[in-house]
Amino acid sequence: LDFAELWDYRAICLVLVQRMLKVRYKQTVLGAGWAVIQPVMLMLVFTIFFGILVQVPSEGVPYPLFVFVGLVVWQFVARVLNEASASIALNGHLVTKIYFPRVFLPVAVLLASLVDLAFALLALALLMALYGVMPGWPIVFVPLWLGLASAAVLGMSLWLAALYAAYRDIGHLLPFMTQLWMFLTPIIYPSSLVPETYRLVATVEGFRWACLGAPPPAWSTVMVGLASAALLLASGYLFFRKRESFFSDVV
Repeated sequence: LDFAELWDYRAICLVLVQRMLKVRYKQTVLGAGWAVIQPVMLMLVFTIFFGILVQVPSEGVPYPLFVFVGLVVWQFVARVLNEASASIALNGHLVTKIYFPRVFLPVAVLLASLVDLAFALLALALLMALYGVMPGWPIVFVPLWLGLASAAVLGMSLWLAALYAAYRDIGHLLPFMTQLWMFLTPIIYPSSLVPETYRLVATVEGFRWACLGAPPPAWSTVMVGLASAALLLASGYLFFRKRESFFSDVV
């Protein structure tokens, strides 16, 4: 696995993160403000249709806050999944010319997306102040839920990035997969509407519990989430490193 090599080349990872942030907001007027505007606009749309017209329950939390937390988490996951999965294929000019641990490309996407997430969480704090919602002691668990989401999506991205480099079909599959995954995740509706047997996503529920005081996720769901994230990350890293030597031949 050569973790020592990853540590020796860590400066390259930071350079890749800086590069991705500069490219992402190059020649934009609002810059990182787009990390806030996108979930806010979606929040308004979902609030009108699902919060006002359909009157979807929100577990005692104002629906705009309820859906905004879900959107913030989901957009972070979706961005990492889509960009990190394509990171090897889209950076063929780097992969074929210089050596560095290729795993830094998807990892850099994750770290750059954490910066966007930080701006979105600041917007969430402002919305919570506007609605008079104060977080309780569960707020200390936010890093746990963030780590759980990051580990799971990075593991999936490593699997997909290794496959995407050789099979561009993954690029056609990803948009459909992320859209389907969004509606299967309790973002615009509470998990209480889902039979307990099928409640497999703990991260969104965990964020709502930590930030808004919503009901906590079941421990069984949390345990499944932790085990799944660990398995995805470990297996994804192993598969990625196994395929790494072939990237320069197929990109």
